[in-house]
Amino acid sequence: MGCVELAERQRHAEATAMAAARAGPESGDDMLLDDTASRVEQRLAPVDGGFAAWRLLWAAFMFEGCLWGFPMSYGVFQQYYSTLPQFAGNRYIGVVGTIASGLGYLGAPVVMLLVQRHQQWLRPMIWIGCNLVAGSFATTLEMLILTQGVAYGLGFLIFYYPILHMVSEYWVARRGMAFGILCGASGISGTAMPFVVQALLARYGYATTLRAVAGALVVLTGPVMPFLQRRVPPATAAHRHGGGGSTPPAPRIDWRFLRTELFWIYTLSNVLQGFGYFLPALYLPSYASALGLGERAGAVLLAVMSVAQVCGQFAFGYLSDRKISTNVLASTAVAVAAVACLAMWQTARSLPVLVCFAVAYGFFASGYTAMWARMCTNVCNGDGAAAPMVYGLLNFGKGLGNIFAGPIGGNLVARGVSQFGAGALTYRWVVVFTGICMLASAGTIVAKSLRPFFKINF
Repeated sequence: MGCVELAERQRHAEATAMAAARAGPESGDDMLLDDTASRVEQRLAPVDGGFAAWRLLWAAFMFEGCLWGFPMSYGVFQQYYSTLPQFAGNRYIGVVGTIASGLGYLGAPVVMLLVQRHQQWLRPMIWIGCNLVAGSFATTLEMLILTQGVAYGLGFLIFYYPILHMVSEYWVARRGMAFGILCGASGISGTAMPFVVQALLARYGYATTLRAVAGALVVLTGPVMPFLQRRVPPATAAHRHGGGGSTPPAPRIDWRFLRTELFWIYTLSNVLQGFGYFLPALYLPSYASALGLGERAGAVLLAVMSVAQVCGQFAFGYLSDRKISTNVLASTAVAVAAVACLAMWQTARSLPVLVCFAVAYGFFASGYTAMWARMCTNVCNGDGAAAPMVYGLLNFGKGLGNIFAGPIGGNLVARGVSQFGAGALTYRWVVVFTGICMLASAGTIVAKSLRPFFKINF
């Protein structure tokens, strides 16, 4: 039986060689490359499931939770800093938190382009980012904005988007669900972080608290670093593209998506949502304090909002993989968030009402972000190379709102103080501004659907 198999293999090899000789050297090379690519594809881990895909998603989940949990709990830091003599009366202290997370959004297009062009450096980029984050915590107030804001944001930027690129390689048809789970990690960490940070600040002060957070980041993320493995190794990708070296050619990005109407509709809606999205997390603790609800009320509200965000991001991510219109899901999410702001937050004078607002706003406002993966798919029409850039540009748009949330919120609070004096009414214009931004975001998407009836032109 072995001799028969050997003879068959020899005849097959001879036939292949003769076909290659008749077709010419170039065609022979193509046949060999196709055969190599076929064998490589068989060795790759499966997509949308399997041990490797879930392991990578779990590792990314850990990083997402650890690094987003810190800026999401900045409202507690802001409340603490406002009690220090060095920051007393400084209405722009919220800028620190918005810079920390805002840089991670604004730099997304640049980093995603680097990831596309230099995919062999994904893991080194992650290590560099982690080192920046570990060294970003200062123990002097003079360096607060530079370290806790700028350095943390840059470190976050450098390592976060390579991880998203890895997730996209493993999850294709179920990408909405995968990104929904990933986004929910920040909500889970945001549930515990406010309480931990508040307890540490009260007992040890900000310097020791920042050191403890930095150490916790290293301890929690270090063990899962080896699990951040790409589905397509760089050397393998080079062979799949027909190269003999270890570096694959950069995939060509079709920039024609910039001329599509749908991209600009999503971009405008996303920017408007971003201008209001971050304000509740920044000002809910201060709002609760102004109502005299106790020191722990702010941490409770942030924790409740974080739990709601986990549920909302998973739910909308799951629904986006089903046959439900992306436009319907996105516009519904921000419209309900707007109603929650204008009908609940604006009239809230007790903790139960604020908790209800935190649940409604956290669930629906965060659900909008989970729609980004499907927005990219709709805009790119299957162009895998362009999708990461669209995702990066959506992050950039939201980052604009993140960066300006601090100054805008500070001016709105100052206006409230001049009109209403101290108390909860100080934050009235913050509430109204957030609701209007959410309504405008929903209206942008709804207007596209209504255009055939009212002849609306963009």
